[in-house]
Amino acid sequence: MTNTNNHDFDVIIIGAGHNGLCAGATLARKGKKILVLERSKVLGGMARTEELIPGVRISRIAHLIYNLNEQVAKELEIGAGQGSFQLKKIPTVSLALNKKHVIIENGVPSFSNGEKHPDSESYALLYQKLSRYGKLLSKLATISPPMANGASFNLNSLKELFKLAKLGINLKFLGTKDLREFLRIIFSNSYDVILDEIQDGPLAGALAADAVRGSWSGPRSPGSLFSLIYRLSNGQDAAIPVNGMGSLAETLINLVEHKNMEVRTGIEIHRVLIVNDAVAGVILRDGTTITARSVLSCIGVKKSMLLAGVNHFDIETVKRVNNIRSRGSTAKVNLVLKEPFKIDGLTDKQAAGRLLVAPSVEAVEAAFNSLKYGNVSPNPIIEVVIPSFTDKTLCSNGNHVLSAIMQFVPYDLRAGWGKEERDKLSQLLIDTMEKYIPGLKSLVIHTDVLSPHDIEQITGAPGGHWHHQEISFDQLLTTRPAVGISKYSFGIKGYYLCGSSAHPGGDVMGAAGRNSALQLIADGVFNDKQ
Repeated sequence: MTNTNNHDFDVIIIGAGHNGLCAGATLARKGKKILVLERSKVLGGMARTEELIPGVRISRIAHLIYNLNEQVAKELEIGAGQGSFQLKKIPTVSLALNKKHVIIENGVPSFSNGEKHPDSESYALLYQKLSRYGKLLSKLATISPPMANGASFNLNSLKELFKLAKLGINLKFLGTKDLREFLRIIFSNSYDVILDEIQDGPLAGALAADAVRGSWSGPRSPGSLFSLIYRLSNGQDAAIPVNGMGSLAETLINLVEHKNMEVRTGIEIHRVLIVNDAVAGVILRDGTTITARSVLSCIGVKKSMLLAGVNHFDIETVKRVNNIRSRGSTAKVNLVLKEPFKIDGLTDKQAAGRLLVAPSVEAVEAAFNSLKYGNVSPNPIIEVVIPSFTDKTLCSNGNHVLSAIMQFVPYDLRAGWGKEERDKLSQLLIDTMEKYIPGLKSLVIHTDVLSPHDIEQITGAPGGHWHHQEISFDQLLTTRPAVGISKYSFGIKGYYLCGSSAHPGGDVMGAAGRNSALQLIADGVFNDKQ
């Protein structure tokens, strides 16, 4: 065990989201003594499992895994061994009112009745192209971005530059034609690229919806194609974790010897303790002081700054942090159903997939237009899963759960987020899904509505944003979360960012937490014997 030099812990981590736990597990497995403090009584951040009513458990916010980073999973041995983290892959189903639903599995689209989709070849070519680009860009996910101002130059920065150079070589190996195509489309919007290849409809709508999932942008927005490539970097197929999203947090804790990493829930931090311009620990709301050599924050950048005190940061950093765009645009609605149901045109296996209400690219863009004016679209874009169809352990007494992510729901709703507006949102979901599931309304026995504001309150995610801040060209790599603070170290010696606002960004990836932990070690924080 590392000598803590009279400190209670080597590292204190603020927040037990998946990134915070990945950081903790990475450090604990290297012999560091870790304390993870979580304000909520539930682990996992957005990737949490909760009991809604007796006998009914659900992934209350995020409900699927797309992009768990392969390197993180390998290093932490996630998914290795008996009783470990288990994922069940499911198809994507883009619903159609005419019951000609589109099934997308392993990058191949077809109609739910088995008929070939007329755009199957065009889709396959586009999917393969974007996935290939995504695989190249995903190599950047597990490196620390070089500092934009070149201030940091040492052996570690040389290694990072070598990885960037390797990416450049890989891009060159695409060939002249593919390289030109990559450079042409990387800055494009998803609207044009999708409709250049595929006729508008549920198949194209599914791609457009994935391009803007969780972000404040529509298909026509610049950079929306990059967001789609980002989503495809580890494949388009989604997976449901057995026992809910919270099973990832439980697995990360169980992977580490308890003596190395301690997790405390229901603990609120009053402020980060700073002594002689360096982190010395944290002070809890009840006045308790816990000392540490370093503090990693899994929460948003601005809140992390406020915990340490704005006076410890230069004025440029404060301005840049205040300019970070993190307006949430996604709500979560969970319905408890008294019995299962059928969807016309789908088999039971297909109905257990990821169900999308995204009739067309135009429909996705139209829904975004409502968001711009602080309103919820009357024709929302929705992602639905019925996890109890796949995992029978989640519900008892014959109940089922319908888990819905509603896109383009404003954080700053014009009417405000009172009970009446939440009820309207759940009714909008039920009315919309009733078109595909006749009789749904009569099956609902409990509703749970989380607006972007609620998600912020529960998880600390700024603005309730699913990625903590926009994934856009001016908030990526050396500018994520902002210029000058892209290398995880956050202004004060020993203070680091390890959440989704840090590189490489959101989704349940774990890379930001892992990278931050390794950067902390590379920076020599534990070499100082003071």
